[in-house]
Amino acid sequence: MIPGPKSKLLARRLAQSECAEVTHLGREFPVFWTKARGCQVWDADGNRYVDMTAAFAVANLGHCHPALVRSVGRQAGRLMHGMGDVHPPAIKVKFLSALRSYLPRPLGHAILSQNGSDAVESAIKTALMARRNRPGIVAFTGSYHGLSFGALSVTGQRYFRNPFLSRLSKNTLFVDYPNCYRCPLKLTYPACQLACLTEARKRIQKAGGGKRFCAVIVEPIQGRGGEVVPPPGWLKELSRICRRDGLLLIADEIYTGFGRTGRRLACDHEGVVPDILCLGKGLTGGFPMSVCVGRPAVMGRWGRSKGEALHTSTHLGNPLGCAVGLTALSIYNRLRPERRAAGLGAYLLRRLRASLGGLASVGDIRGKGLMVGIDLVKDIVTRVPDSAAAQRVVRGSLKRGLIILSGGEGGNVLSLSPPLVITRREIDFCVDVLEDVLNTLEKNHGRI
Repeated sequence: MIPGPKSKLLARRLAQSECAEVTHLGREFPVFWTKARGCQVWDADGNRYVDMTAAFAVANLGHCHPALVRSVGRQAGRLMHGMGDVHPPAIKVKFLSALRSYLPRPLGHAILSQNGSDAVESAIKTALMARRNRPGIVAFTGSYHGLSFGALSVTGQRYFRNPFLSRLSKNTLFVDYPNCYRCPLKLTYPACQLACLTEARKRIQKAGGGKRFCAVIVEPIQGRGGEVVPPPGWLKELSRICRRDGLLLIADEIYTGFGRTGRRLACDHEGVVPDILCLGKGLTGGFPMSVCVGRPAVMGRWGRSKGEALHTSTHLGNPLGCAVGLTALSIYNRLRPERRAAGLGAYLLRRLRASLGGLASVGDIRGKGLMVGIDLVKDIVTRVPDSAAAQRVVRGSLKRGLIILSGGEGGNVLSLSPPLVITRREIDFCVDVLEDVLNTLEKNHGRI
């Protein structure tokens, strides 16, 4: 496939009217979506693609799931907008009740919002309310929690942080995330005995410990950081450290929630229930909606309103979002797509390792459930990230009808997070395309 004339025209018109930065892919290979169904996407020129991104891990239930589409239409005909915390839509109560039933029992009180950054902002504020006079938060290298200023202050990726450092909080301590493929301590699991956590705790204690820090915010599996899966036991031990030192544990599961990793929540793999949980993306399968939910004792520290809400927004508990979320939760409960994600994710990993594992440019293939990363390197011995190769593979795959993204701090990880309704046939297509593109890349010395 090549960029079609309609997409090229739309790209020129967009460049004339949009002030926001457009990624290189949008400039060099513009593709404008016009419709989607399941794992298939069509562009303005009628080209069809297999989507291995679920549109940033949102369409867990597949694009345009018929039940979700119907729920939007029904609710739009009744009530499209409510008055948030003043005169809430009645469906908000039903949605929150369903959400509470879906989550681990201690998690009950919620703050609704529109996107992942909003949910993280709510979590940070909640932690500060619950642990007053402790302004510090511990976060991790390579993390991604959003780009609004509060969320950006705990985002570890320097690319996003550096232009705005002058406005970011100085009360964030970044400690190493356990990337076993590129261990910062040059150790090997399990012989390391989770030394990264030992070092992290030492740094936290040295910087003030529980007297200065109110919370630790963590992705159970890093998404935009490159599908980095911590070793077994790491998250559970982190939870123990937080309890021991009086720190709240904030789990950012905006990417990993709702079956993505083969369990309802990624925390479930370790039997961990955080104090505060951030959810979004798959929550509604497409409608802008997110939530910060926590233990009642923590969330209750907000107290009662004194006439004006201390934390609110215009579209708080939007009735359309609540309706779609209510339907999505019923589907998650009935179909248990996490089981499908676990089985198909294992199949995807087996196929990738069998087809790509011997290539010189492939350093590591990792993941959990339908959240998989292919770490491209310039040399498998030095493990130097190869971002240029990743970008070429993304473009080469697009030409062959496959939509993937690159991620990781080095921009070198091919990120696969397809809808959970993907079929083996679509997985086979994905693996065949990647094998073809990577083989072509190596034979032609970096050209596709």
